[in-house]
Order: sequence, then C-alpha cells, then structure tokens
Amino acid sequence: MICPRCGADDDKVIDSRAAEDGYVVRRRRVCNGCDHRYTTYERIERRQRLVVVKKDGARDQYDRGNILRGIQAACGKRPIPESVKDDIVDAIEGEIHREFDREVPSREIGERVAARLRGLDAIAYIRYASEYHSFRTIDEFVEEVTELKTRPQDSEGQDQLFEE
Repeated sequence: MICPRCGADDDKVIDSRAAEDGYVVRRRRVCNGCDHRYTTYERIERRQRLVVVKKDGARDQYDRGNILRGIQAACGKRPIPESVKDDIVDAIEGEIHREFDREVPSREIGERVAARLRGLDAIAYIRYASEYHSFRTIDEFVEEVTELKTRPQDSEGQDQLFEE
C-alpha cells in the first residue's frame, strides 16, 4: 500500500478488524518510511454482471450510486445522517446480490427503498413515493398520505412525524 503522506510503498499492518457485518476488513497501517498511520478498507468486489431491468424493458448495469441519489433526493434537508442513507443502500445492495443472479427488476429496488424510507421518515417516504409511483392526480397523492397517517405506529417508534 502506498503511504498517503510520503508515497513510500513500504508499510506494515498493525491491526485488522471485520467491519460492516464482516463484508469489509478494516486495516490500520503504519508507513515504515515516515511512521504515518492510516486506515484502509478491503471490500468484496462484486462482479458487475447484475443488470437492472427497467419498466420499459431497457437494461442498465447495476449502479449503487443510483439508489443513493434517489434516497438523498427524497431525504432532502431532513435530519437523516449520511451513514443511515449508506446503511440503507448497503442493505438493499446485499439483498439484491443474494436474491438475484443476473437481472433485477427496477421495481424490486424501488419497493425496497420505499419500504425502508417509510419506516425511517414519513416525509422522505412521501417524496420518494411521489416520484416512484408517478402520481397522476392530487387525489392519488392525498390517498397515499392519508394511508400513511392512519397506519399504526411501528414498534420502533420511527413513525412519530405525523403525530406532532
């Protein structure tokens, strides 16, 4: 590993730990040239064979960035930490890589994102749902908000936003 400070290619690993449920190895390193300490992460390289099949039948290479951008747009200025958004993407990505070998319908990804946002933040969910479901009328939008307001609060107490 090349040292980020001095550029030397001579280091040693001083600590290794599993991270992100064992899918990542975190390594602390020290440069033998300048004694700078730094951290590296080793991740499983997913084969880029997974293809997303869109509603119109078009096929695109899977890109986790697309999921993250959708979540970030839905969350807007909501008080949701970036780490939570990344965790959602990680969870969805893990699920689809386990369940689908070559092709995943975009609908599957969209439904999984919507389900997680629904339990996380009602406003973010409505923002996402309005784009994902392509509401054609204000009545469809109102129906979705009404259904969201009247459902029972989940056991983790995450749906408190409508109770204020």
